[in-house]
Amino acid sequence: MTKDIREAMRRAADTHDQWRVTHKGTRFDDRGRFLPEPGNTVVCHLDAGSSSEAAVIAARAQCKTLPEADRLTFTPIPSLHMTLFQGVIEYRRHAPYWPQDMALDTPIERMTEHYLARLDGFQPGAAFRMRATALSPTGLTLQGAEPADIRALSDWRNRLADVFGYRHPDHDSYRFHVTFAYLVEPMSEEAKAVWAEEVPKILTELVAAAPIIDLMPPAFCAFEDMEFFDELLVLGDQGG
Repeated sequence: MTKDIREAMRRAADTHDQWRVTHKGTRFDDRGRFLPEPGNTVVCHLDAGSSSEAAVIAARAQCKTLPEADRLTFTPIPSLHMTLFQGVIEYRRHAPYWPQDMALDTPIERMTEHYLARLDGFQPGAAFRMRATALSPTGLTLQGAEPADIRALSDWRNRLADVFGYRHPDHDSYRFHVTFAYLVEPMSEEAKAVWAEEVPKILTELVAAAPIIDLMPPAFCAFEDMEFFDELLVLGDQGG
């Protein structure tokens, strides 16, 4: 676990300039305020009121007490979710992140209507359970709890790719996660050392309290920014 957080801190430092290029000014501003960035996606929200949701919220709160946490901009608790399959988004209108049969300038609202129609009658896949495997300043990494869960996740993603009309480069290696925050400004070496010491303890507490992270059923959602994901169509009654 200590190795994981050290690697996460290294990535946070190494990719800071990339974050600024890809998200600062589009997803959030210089003060960490979220900006309009409409899109759609398939996510599983945390199971509201569950003991595992409480454990995740507690871990998030502990992270916010660590040094220089104010250099992160945190998403609201009601928005906490695990992305099952990435939909289209305003500032990513190019292949392979957009279906070839739809014009690249198609409004996001029209794309959402298009996918709602294509998802009509979509048959849900097998149920899956997730466990937390790593924690970093920006969030929680999840993995299928058992081999059968990993296979179920792959099946969901493969069939959703057929509906959405594309496969991202990381389609088969996608790391499931619950985003807590985005890095707005780089942390000092002193702060990173404290995070590297404390985050493994927070993760250990979280895993002890919630061996399984309970999730709501997968749902096709629309969003205007990273603060709220509106469930438009629940894809079956499976989930956590």
